[in-house]
Amino acid sequence: MAFPGLLWFLLFRYVPVLGSVIAFQDFQIFNGIGDSPWVGFKHFEYIFTYSNLIDVLRNTLLISLYQLVFGFPAPVILALMLNEVRKKWFKRSLQTLFYLPHFISWVIIGGIFFELLSLDGIVNGLVRQFGGEPILFMQQPEYFRSIVVLSSIWKEVGWSAIIYLAALTGINPSLYEAATVDGAGKWRQLTSITLPSLLPTIMILLLLRIGNFLELGFEQIYVFLTPLTFSVGDILDTYVFRAGVLEGNYSVTTAVGLFKSVVGFTMLWVGNYISRKSTGESLY
Repeated sequence: MAFPGLLWFLLFRYVPVLGSVIAFQDFQIFNGIGDSPWVGFKHFEYIFTYSNLIDVLRNTLLISLYQLVFGFPAPVILALMLNEVRKKWFKRSLQTLFYLPHFISWVIIGGIFFELLSLDGIVNGLVRQFGGEPILFMQQPEYFRSIVVLSSIWKEVGWSAIIYLAALTGINPSLYEAATVDGAGKWRQLTSITLPSLLPTIMILLLLRIGNFLELGFEQIYVFLTPLTFSVGDILDTYVFRAGVLEGNYSVTTAVGLFKSVVGFTMLWVGNYISRKSTGESLY
């Protein structure tokens, strides 16, 4: 039963890794890997001396940090809130509403946000109601990262909460009964039973998120990016798109991909070590 899944991972996750060797070549698509000349670390030297690399890397790190700080706790909070809903029909209705955005493409979500934040949109309508001047939110660099983070939370918070809801159902109800008998209120039950029981799940998902720290997702950023917000929104994924797809510099973009993988692996190893020493929970 596991064979189809293992075969998929082998063909689409491990075999393509062999193509990473073109990061050390001047890859020419018509010559192929075998006949393209080897250049060593030339492309790695290029990306580290690229004039705009500092800006691209800073944008990537800042947006990733904001998504980790504000986006990671959101599903935990949502799961805890849904867990307190006692009416099953109401709880299921809320879950459905929170799950739906996950299945909507970023192109559609981008259009929704552009409409909501336009000069004639709902948000600027509220600004006018309170006596303010309309704001071009999608054209202002200072709002770009906030919009990216908020849209990401709105799209994925419900779907990400599924794992935490499943973990909550695995907590022994007798623990809450005993706590109630001892006079513990909801807050004490949350801090002494619920959160400690969720800690293993939280730590594993946090480690996986840290391992993909530089993986923001090309689609979301590309949809929201405009010429006026390019200075704060250009990230490694959009640079790879320009250099690889538009300009055909496949070796350079592969070198960027290897760099992201090394950084992700290093952060995962450090995070796993700290987690194992501090909480006893780790991936391995």
